[in-house]
Amino acid sequence: MLLKKSAEENLSVRLSLVISPRLRMLLTTKPTTCMLDPIPSRLLKDLLPDLIDPLLNIINSSLSLGYVPKTFKLAAIKPLIKKTQLDPNELINYRPISNIPFLSKILEKVVSSQLYSFLQKNDICEDFQSGFRPYHSTETALIRVTNDLLLSSDRGCIFLLVLLDLSAAFNTVDHNILLNRLENYVGISGSALAWFKSYLSDRYQFVAVNEEVSYRSQVQYGVPQGSVLGPLLFTVYMLPLGDIIRKYGVSFHCYADDTQLYISSRPGETYQFDKLTDCVAELKNWMTSNFLLLNSEKTEVLIIGPKTSACNNLKHCLILDGCSVNSSSSVRNLGVLFDGNLSFENHISSICKTAFFHLKNISKLRPMLSMSNAETLIHAFTTTRSDYCNALLGGCSACLINKLQLVQNAAARVLTRTKKYDHISLVLSTLHWLPIKHRIDFKILLIT
Repeated sequence: MLLKKSAEENLSVRLSLVISPRLRMLLTTKPTTCMLDPIPSRLLKDLLPDLIDPLLNIINSSLSLGYVPKTFKLAAIKPLIKKTQLDPNELINYRPISNIPFLSKILEKVVSSQLYSFLQKNDICEDFQSGFRPYHSTETALIRVTNDLLLSSDRGCIFLLVLLDLSAAFNTVDHNILLNRLENYVGISGSALAWFKSYLSDRYQFVAVNEEVSYRSQVQYGVPQGSVLGPLLFTVYMLPLGDIIRKYGVSFHCYADDTQLYISSRPGETYQFDKLTDCVAELKNWMTSNFLLLNSEKTEVLIIGPKTSACNNLKHCLILDGCSVNSSSSVRNLGVLFDGNLSFENHISSICKTAFFHLKNISKLRPMLSMSNAETLIHAFTTTRSDYCNALLGGCSACLINKLQLVQNAAARVLTRTKKYDHISLVLSTLHWLPIKHRIDFKILLIT
C-alpha cells in the first residue's frame, strides 16, 4: 500500500523543524528522571526559559540532518514483573522497560507526533488497532467487539472468538523489515527515513537492578518498551496484519500485540469457521517470516451463542495452527473476563472478590489514616477495578450490578466509618459518589 506521490513529496521527505507550538511538548512531558540524565528533569523544566534555545537547536539539528546522537540511544533497562502472581525467579516473567534520557523523550515525542499526523492524514493507520492512539483504549476496543458479538447473538448466530498470543513481540521486531515498512508501505523517504535508520542503529542498553548495572549490549532487534516512539513503530510493523485477516472475511480488533479474531455463523453452517482456521494458518506464516512468534499454547478460544448441539459439537473439532484447541468457559480479554453468554458474571464476581479482599486490609489500617489518604487507597484498589471497562456492563442484570453496588457501599462504610446497618444513600451523596448504575450510564454517555 504505497502513498500517492504528492503525499510523499509534501510530508515524508523530511521531518519538519520544531517551531514555537512544539514547546508545549517540553512543558507537558512528565519530568521523570532517568539515571542517564545529567540533571534532574524537574530542574531542567524549571530552567527551561534559559535553556530553550539550545534545546531547540539540538532537536532541529537532529531532524534536519537525519541523525540521532549516540547519547540518546542508550537505555537503562528496569525489569518489571508482568503479573504479581508469577515466579520472580524466572527471567521470562519480566518485561524489559527502557528508561531513556529526558531529552531523548522530547525528541521522540516530536517525531512521534509528526509520524502519527502523517499516518492519519494519509489514512494509513489500521482502523481496528486501538493501541497507542488518541481517543482509543482497551475499553473502546472491547465495546466494539462486544457490540458485534451481541448483534450477532441477537440473530441466533454462534460466535467464535480467538485471542492470539504473541511471545515477546516488541523484542523481536527486525529493524531491516521495519525500515522497509516505513519506506515502501508508509511512504517515508529522504532525511526522515535517514533519521529512523539512525534511531534504530547503534543502540545500546544495560540492566539496572538495586543500583547494580550490567555491561552494555547492542540492541540488534526490537523497539524499546517504555519509549515514546517504540509503540508507534510497532504498530507500523504490524500494518500488513489487517490486510491478511480481511481476505478471509474474519472480523478482528487489535490492541498493540493483542489480536482477537471473531467470526459468526448460523448453528447449521459451522463450516464457516474453516475460514478462521485458514486465516490463523496464514497469520502464523506471516509472523514467522517477520520474526514474530505466535504462541499456540496460550491462544484462547471462546464459543459464544445458544447451547445447541452444533455449538457443543464445535468444541470437539476446533483446530487452529495444526493443533486441537479446546474452548474455555471464560477467557480474559484485555483485563475483562468474557463468558459464553456475555453475561460478565465471572468478571463481576472476580472484581467483587478482589475488592472485598483489599477493603478488609484497608479497614485494618483505617484508624491510622486520614480521610484523604484512606479515600486514595480505596479508589486505587476498588473504584478503579469497578470502573475499568464498565461501559460493557450497560446491559447486565440488576442482580449483577447490585453485587458491585455492595462493594461501593462497603467502601463508603470503611471510608466514613459508618456502621453496618446505617443507611448508605446519604453517605454516598455526601461523598459525591455516583451509584454503580449511574457510573456505568455516565461512562457510556462520556464515550458517546
